[in-house]
Amino acid sequence: MPVFDTRVPALLLRLDPNPFHHGTLGAVRSLARAGIEVHAVVESLHSPVAFSRHLHRAHLAPGDASLPSVLRMLHQIADEIGRPAVLVAMDDLGAITVARLAEPLAGRYLLPGQPPALPERVADKAELAKICASLEIPHPVTVVPDSACHATAVARELGLPVVAKWSRPWLLPRASGLRSALLVRSPQEAGELYGHLERAGSRLLLQSYLPESPSGDWFFHGYAAGAGACFAGGSGRKERAWPVGAGLTAMGRWQPNPEVERIAGRLVTALGYRGIFDLDFRLDPLTGRYHLLDFNPRAGAQFRLFTDAQGLDVVRALHLDLTGRPVPPSVAAPGRVFVVEHYWLLSLLASLSAERRRRAGGEGRVSSIEAAWFAADDPLPFLAMVAACLRRGVVKGLGLPVRGAHPKLPLLRRSPRPEPRPSAAPPVGSGDDNNASLTPVTAEK
Repeated sequence: MPVFDTRVPALLLRLDPNPFHHGTLGAVRSLARAGIEVHAVVESLHSPVAFSRHLHRAHLAPGDASLPSVLRMLHQIADEIGRPAVLVAMDDLGAITVARLAEPLAGRYLLPGQPPALPERVADKAELAKICASLEIPHPVTVVPDSACHATAVARELGLPVVAKWSRPWLLPRASGLRSALLVRSPQEAGELYGHLERAGSRLLLQSYLPESPSGDWFFHGYAAGAGACFAGGSGRKERAWPVGAGLTAMGRWQPNPEVERIAGRLVTALGYRGIFDLDFRLDPLTGRYHLLDFNPRAGAQFRLFTDAQGLDVVRALHLDLTGRPVPPSVAAPGRVFVVEHYWLLSLLASLSAERRRRAGGEGRVSSIEAAWFAADDPLPFLAMVAACLRRGVVKGLGLPVRGAHPKLPLLRRSPRPEPRPSAAPPVGSGDDNNASLTPVTAEK
């Protein structure tokens, strides 16, 4: 294992109130097992991650995610920690907020140095289409309609079904009922969806649909240290998803893919991106080309899949780099499998009920398996997750877990600050848009 500067703690920041975010738990365990003191911002002291024995302290998220509120919270946590800490964003909103606040946070937190607007630019799905077009990176044909009639016409032109997305999903209003992405099956549905533009606070995108295919969904996780250097991570294949076909990774496998790796390296180098990133790809079965779907400027929830033979992952690479320690070259571990227990079970049951009986394990040798929630040295978060799922009837109803569900387990830590009132949240994400332009954007298919 690399030698870490254990004098420097870490703070995990997640502003999206999702108690089922297993990536945060993975980051807690990864850093703490390396001897690093780990703090985390959580939506509730009942959140499963707050029960981890590896977490030094849980800090409550502010009641709102405005820049002044987040800055005030981060300064307060910095005062409590008492020394500079590595700040690790675990969701898009957190990454964008931290980049905007980089200057006032200087000296109190260690952050990757990059243009403040870059994380927001790559996370914006309309801007990503422009980036792909300029760099000639395959991307689904994308159009930003400027009216409901235009949306109806675009849906016809692209060919049904089409994918509808809100360009900035991280700020979709809670309880709006709007999903960040969905499959539109009629021109009328596209026009109706455009009618929610003001409520969504973000531009509507319509994209050509790339059909699902065996071994068609891929991702790449990495840490870019600047000057084109990329440490840790690798390419992986999504073998099971929840919801089935186009959802979160329920089971993934570390599998080398030279073309995905080439596109990822070229993209982050061209942008001058520095920090942790997570890219999603889909193979077009008609052309054999890999299309970039999303650029997430933070650690992906399944980043622990890419834990190499020496224990290096993207979160550990970030801590090493920002504390001035050498980051060793990654030693690939192809065949490693990552399973999100409850999503895997739901995906399996849904596949069987729909008579989709295909082999779940995929091809190739399994070198090791890591579970998202269960760990022998840290079992309470798994129990808390199961309690929350059962309380909400997730398994019984085969539905997505509802954010804000908290298990009834005794508290292990209690903060002196009052807990904010729980609020409802949309099924997938949230979005915002500060750009007034509605110019259609197309990218190479």
